[in-house]
Amino acid sequence: MSDLTRREWTALVAGGLVTAPLACLRAESQAPARSVIAGVRLGAQTYSFRDRPLDQVPAAFKAVGLSFCELWSGHVEAAQVIGATRETPRPERRDLLRKWRVGTSLSHFEGIRKAFADAGVTITSYDVPYNDDWTGEEIARSFEMAKALGVSVITSSAVVSVVPRIAPHAEKAKIKVSFHNHSNIRPNEFATPDDFAAAMKVSPMMGATLDIGHFTAANFDAVDYLTRHHDRINALHIKDRKRDQGPNVPFGEGDTPIVAVLRLLRDRKWDIPAHIEYEYRGTDTVAEVTKCYDYCRKALETR
Repeated sequence: MSDLTRREWTALVAGGLVTAPLACLRAESQAPARSVIAGVRLGAQTYSFRDRPLDQVPAAFKAVGLSFCELWSGHVEAAQVIGATRETPRPERRDLLRKWRVGTSLSHFEGIRKAFADAGVTITSYDVPYNDDWTGEEIARSFEMAKALGVSVITSSAVVSVVPRIAPHAEKAKIKVSFHNHSNIRPNEFATPDDFAAAMKVSPMMGATLDIGHFTAANFDAVDYLTRHHDRINALHIKDRKRDQGPNVPFGEGDTPIVAVLRLLRDRKWDIPAHIEYEYRGTDTVAEVTKCYDYCRKALETR
């Protein structure tokens, strides 16, 4: 399994190098038991199942037993969906993507919501990659998509500079925007507590999707940050990484305080969805996400 970042995978999917055709979004109708463990909502980012097209993802969640998900736009905006191929030049791909975003019927997103619901899965947030090249029309449309998906939170691996343009749309739609951090500390990227603070100052609708693995790899304290800012954290991404920009590793083998974070949610009764994001090198994605889920479940069931 590749160690590419979600942003890199998004580019590959949109460019046609990885295809995820949106066929008939069908899933078995029998719902699994709700994955609420000791009061904590455990789910996964659909990016964890980036090896398969969107129409196969609800069944993957059902196989694992997870009933909450954050929907990755890389699945929704796959190259075949927007009409691109591997040979489509980048500027043309960008035009196709823009036209698809503003022109696709909202019933399409309602269909995606239903496909997950039929598998017993609730979409808790929609993950979109806001960047400076997004038009105002695209930004506005993303909030309409979120409403059609039934979510009240948009997660975004965005650039910091786009925040002032996003905030008015969030306030109008009454949908929170939750910025996702990576571990590389560089200008105009979300990585540090100060980056989050800058966005949160712009609007009360701006918050954080705290990736505790990346936060740890950047040598920050996820437990401390969660304790002090839980009221502005809308979701967590659960992965295990080593400190000092170390690699993604199987849960329990890195430096990320997964157990402490999950138990903090449990003991303080903070209703923040904890989404597994499988990124380490493994085998079958369903098998690996199942292992991650088992690890999290045992952490919460143990006192």
